Amino acid sequence: MIEKDQDVDTETPGPDATDAEPAAASATPAAPEEQLSPTERRGRKRSAHTGEAQARRTVEERDAERLERRRQNAASRRRWRASQREKKRAAGTREGTPPAERTGTGGPRERQGVVISDKGEKTISVRIDIARQHRTYGKIVRTTSTLHAHDERNEANAGDTVKVVESRPLSRTKRWRLVEVIERAR
Repeated sequence: MIEKDQDVDTETPGPDATDAEPAAASATPAAPEEQLSPTERRGRKRSAHTGEAQARRTVEERDAERLERRRQNAASRRRWRASQREKKRAAGTREGTPPAERTGTGGPRERQGVVISDKGEKTISVRIDIARQHRTYGKIVRTTSTLHAHDERNEANAGDTVKVVESRPLSRTKRWRLVEVIERAR
């Protein structure tokens, strides 16, 4: 019985017949490269894996490979960030306007707003209006926040435009101090 199975195997086309098929396929014009998503690309790469194990490596070799990968990734991130900075700088200098001055980092935040209430003793309520462009859709999104600021000399009145600066907590709700009154209400 075993001998008959071996005879049947010899009837299948040999390696010479299969070699002719790829040669014929390469002679035909190549189809355009198929665009795959990253998930599909990863799946195809994994399915092409033969299942053979890699050579054994020591812990030091694996650490060295990991460090090299991290160095390469960091270098590509630095290049990408530099190109983004260049794009922002080029966008800022459009139509002859100078690029925006960068203030010192790590200092207290400053806000400008309108006083909506000065009823509290040495306290004002300031409305901060912010209009920003939505980063995806480009629509102008307006937001309003109210904060309480310390006004030591009670110099700000309702309707005044003021500048406030962040400070230590002065009460349960006050975390800001009045710096100056920019414009008085009419």
